[in-house]
Amino acid sequence: MPRTRSLAWSELKVGVMAVAALALAAVLVIAVGGASGFAWERYDLKTTFDNVQGLKSGAIVRIAGVEVGKVTKVELAGAGVEVSLSLKKENKPRVTTESRASIGAMSLLGEPLIDISPSSSGTPLNDGDTIKSAKPPVQFSDIAESANAGITEATGLLKDIRGGRGTVGKLFTDEALYREFNALVSSANRVTDAINRGQGTLGKLTNDPAAYNELNAAIGNLRKMTDRINAGEGSLGQLLKDDRLAKSLSAASSNFEQVSARLTRSDNTAGKLLTEKELYDRLNSTVNRLDELTKNLNSGEGTAGQLLHNKEMYDNMNSAASELKGLIADIRKDPKKYLNVRVSIF
Repeated sequence: MPRTRSLAWSELKVGVMAVAALALAAVLVIAVGGASGFAWERYDLKTTFDNVQGLKSGAIVRIAGVEVGKVTKVELAGAGVEVSLSLKKENKPRVTTESRASIGAMSLLGEPLIDISPSSSGTPLNDGDTIKSAKPPVQFSDIAESANAGITEATGLLKDIRGGRGTVGKLFTDEALYREFNALVSSANRVTDAINRGQGTLGKLTNDPAAYNELNAAIGNLRKMTDRINAGEGSLGQLLKDDRLAKSLSAASSNFEQVSARLTRSDNTAGKLLTEKELYDRLNSTVNRLDELTKNLNSGEGTAGQLLHNKEMYDNMNSAASELKGLIADIRKDPKKYLNVRVSIF
């Protein structure tokens, strides 16, 4: 009996060791497989996509093309898809708030994987944080769909052209429009030929060196004039460049505005003349009377008119003035002769 118990224990030890070895091997395969490392060497992140394009749990996670972890879970979350990632902790400094997760592929038709852009700026993400996702690159299916849409539109366009719809369609199907277009092309050819032969203004300008030289000289003169104006030369240049002249013009404009304002306010003679009808009528009446007086003088009416036109009256008045002048001279010479005063006392 003691020997039998000893043999059973030996067999039991061998079995326990084998089971332990198998368990350890399984743990090592699970922990080390896929370069994810042991559980205490990993940390988890989350991200969301509108479409994961067939991404599955166990897919590779890369940073700058280097495998650093695995996808642990892919599940629907609201209108999008939530993806859980398991990464090595040594990559924490490279995965920050500025990093972005996108869906890539090993090859053009390979299985999808997660690409994370490394970043040296921003705050490193901790266990359980969410990394922002980036728009996935254009897939082959998207290219095929766009190409299919383009082919459909091209087919519709060809149908419209064959049906004579649109300008191009009418050009292909409408004989009248074709003839008009052909006539237009012929006219353009004739114009081009005339220009090449030097006919017309444009033809001479193109082929005649003298006309070209004159135009070039005119452009040169215009450029010189513009340069002089920009340099402040001449009246126009001073007007544009001289601040004093501009200020003088501004002052003159202000004075003119003040005069105009005073005229419209009727607080002076000119303003009243412009705005008050009574003063205008009086002035007009005075001018009419002066005109009538001038007409009477010119026609010889009245004493002044006779004096202007009657020579005999003028001579008489001139003779009377001479005699009066002589009398005054005699009185001054001998006043006693003309001033004889007699005094009588009763």
